[in-house]
Amino acid sequence: MKKRNGLALSLFLAAGTLLAGCGGGNNDEGAGSEGGKEAADDQFTVAMVTDVGGVDDKSFNQSAWEGLQAFGEENGLEKGTDGYDYSQSQSDADYVTNLNTLARKNFDLIYGIGYLLQPAVEEIAEQQKDTHFAIVDSVVEKPNVASITFKEHQGSYLVGVVAGLTTKTNKVGFVGGVEGDLIKKFEVGFVEGVKAVNPDATVDVQYAGAFDAADKGKAIASSMYGSGADIIYHAAGGTGNGVFSEAIDLKVQDPDRELWVIGVDKDQHEEGNGKTKDGEEFNITLTSMVKRVDVAVQDLSEKAKAGEFPGGEVIEYGIEEEAIGISPSDEHLSEEVKAKVKEYEEKIVNGEIEVPTK
Repeated sequence: MKKRNGLALSLFLAAGTLLAGCGGGNNDEGAGSEGGKEAADDQFTVAMVTDVGGVDDKSFNQSAWEGLQAFGEENGLEKGTDGYDYSQSQSDADYVTNLNTLARKNFDLIYGIGYLLQPAVEEIAEQQKDTHFAIVDSVVEKPNVASITFKEHQGSYLVGVVAGLTTKTNKVGFVGGVEGDLIKKFEVGFVEGVKAVNPDATVDVQYAGAFDAADKGKAIASSMYGSGADIIYHAAGGTGNGVFSEAIDLKVQDPDRELWVIGVDKDQHEEGNGKTKDGEEFNITLTSMVKRVDVAVQDLSEKAKAGEFPGGEVIEYGIEEEAIGISPSDEHLSEEVKAKVKEYEEKIVNGEIEVPTK
């Protein structure tokens, strides 16, 4: 391991997002830069391995990459083996290989982005005991691994409040990626939020079985909108791109139709942009449940750089840490809805409401 800089650095909360496309990145690019050259002894280096959604999934992986980019910019680092980098996974078979490759390149801290990487992080952390790892959205109980988790149910509850107060049909939908404990937190929180403000509303819940299947997301959205839903919340990574695509297509066909998508993980306002056949611009992103993976990644990277890596610990980020909430893009929300969101947010923070996770 390279010597770590002991200077304590404060967390830089980036107000805007950095463009994710500032460097390719796949199994042959990104962290696969030539030669595996080591950085200088006093140069802290950090990298991440994406899940199959990819670094440009407009969601979870992209947010994590933006966090590393912000950390790099704040600390004068450049993309590559001497600074910060990523390795993109095309399938789950790539997880172990990509993590091991980054470890052999002597990165000080390596992230596994997403709970799907949990077994791979556990395996490589056991083999590479002098390297620090972090797993996002799961827990690995090893002294050289920090586990990052989020209170997604809190943010999902808030966008459920938005959906419950906004729906005109009293039918809303939830599209999940792979069904499991993690995505169940999104689903349950959303349903609870809808019911809290609109007990007459029904929530159609469906899972695509994948985080990288936009075609499946589009098909599920088509079914939901066809059944009368006017709002769909997705927690499906790249699969959710298909939900946006279907909503935009339906809006193009009928510009007067009122339908919405609620984004996830990052502000997905831009994903809802479209144009009618007459060239009139519109946007169908009602709001987004913002899960600041970028904040968590940047925060933990700063801690590790300062020699304060929380190995063996579970760090949970929620509303109080400003890592969970709804997006600032709120032009589609009425003042009444905004006020209700604030009211319920305060109730969650002060303990009046305990949002269930299952």
